[in-house]
Amino acid sequence: MTFVMILQLLIVLAALYVGSRYGSLALGAISGIGLAILVLGFGMKPGNPPTDVIYIIIAAVTCAGIMQAAGGMDWLIQIAEKLLRKHPEHITFLAPLCTFFLTVLVGTGHVVYTLMPIICDISLKKGIRPERPCGVASVASQVGITCSPIAAAVASFVIISNDNGFDINNLQVIAVTIPACLCGLMAAALCSYKRGKDLDKDPVFQERKANPKMYKYMYGETASVLDKEVTKSAKISVYIFLGALLVITLYSFFQIIGHDIRPTVNGKPIGMNIIIQIVMISAAAFMIIFAKANPRQAVTGNVWQSGMVAVIAIYGIAWLADTYFGNYLPQMQEGLQGIVSKYPWAMALAFFTVSVLVNSQGAVVVAMLPLAYSLGIPGPVLLGVLPSVYGYFFIPNYPSDIATVTFDRSGTTRIGKYLLNHSFMMPGLVSVITSTIVATLITKLIY
Repeated sequence: MTFVMILQLLIVLAALYVGSRYGSLALGAISGIGLAILVLGFGMKPGNPPTDVIYIIIAAVTCAGIMQAAGGMDWLIQIAEKLLRKHPEHITFLAPLCTFFLTVLVGTGHVVYTLMPIICDISLKKGIRPERPCGVASVASQVGITCSPIAAAVASFVIISNDNGFDINNLQVIAVTIPACLCGLMAAALCSYKRGKDLDKDPVFQERKANPKMYKYMYGETASVLDKEVTKSAKISVYIFLGALLVITLYSFFQIIGHDIRPTVNGKPIGMNIIIQIVMISAAAFMIIFAKANPRQAVTGNVWQSGMVAVIAIYGIAWLADTYFGNYLPQMQEGLQGIVSKYPWAMALAFFTVSVLVNSQGAVVVAMLPLAYSLGIPGPVLLGVLPSVYGYFFIPNYPSDIATVTFDRSGTTRIGKYLLNHSFMMPGLVSVITSTIVATLITKLIY
């Protein structure tokens, strides 16, 4: 690597680091500063922003946001709460399953903020150390992203893979990631089952409990959404959303069995990215018409807002990465070819490391997958290591992790004194490592 190449890489990393410190929209915006330095300062050829992926995110998030405005999200949370309260003794295993499948359904991990206080409340009042279910449930809410047919990470993987000769669709991706990630989450839940001291043997917790004000704070209120009225419109919105997912799944299914039902233009089938956008936007419109959802209320909800933040983040990060890697692709191919040809699974370490920096699985896929294909790594291998794009639990600055610490009134879910000794490290590492190994084994069996 030349001095200029190293200097420009440091600019890219600095932009990602500073953006992650500010969070939210800053991640994409500050990436724009790095892009400006590379293009306007060094005269590099600008890369291409991932417009196809961005359009899918906008369509999916709009649909999910409209469902939230109609009250459909509250109904889904209620169903999850009923399950957890019916079997509180198994909450360490059931909580991550609930947060995982909510994310799989909606395509974003930000839907769990209402459920997390409920998980904390149930475990605390059952006498179970809340850190046990809360840590793995927060991880599960992000693991579900690579298992959702409408999530940016999955859509990006399909689009980029198809462009590089690996013919695969959304259903085939999640057929690998869902069982693999469930194995990882159950392994993490098992490791969390007896994690830490029981509450009656924890001197720190007992000291908090002995304080009357703290006792009232921990036990005085009950977090629940069961008292919320679920209207007919809320249920209609969920049915419409599920119908949209079913339509998308059917298109992918018929591709797999060799009876492609996608419309053709000039003899070529319409891409699944276009179909997902059309179906999601149409479903959003049906919710507005038949479920009486308020569009203005949708744009103020956390699902739509977090989704738009993801759009800006992916826009800036992916454009910056594509600019840098695109200009130095021959040098990188030469330098990394020997390593990845001998150890193709090493790409998982690259995915994980970049995820720690950028806090977005979709952005990792968009930024790194083209480079992986250019290095000659086969598509099935990359599908096997797809779960490794989740690494931002490593530094606990992601909103879901911070929120979980705040929601746990017992104080057992925490960020440690040394930053990395936090409640999400163990379940995160166990889940990602196990999921990646299982996904790799599945792809070897299938391909």
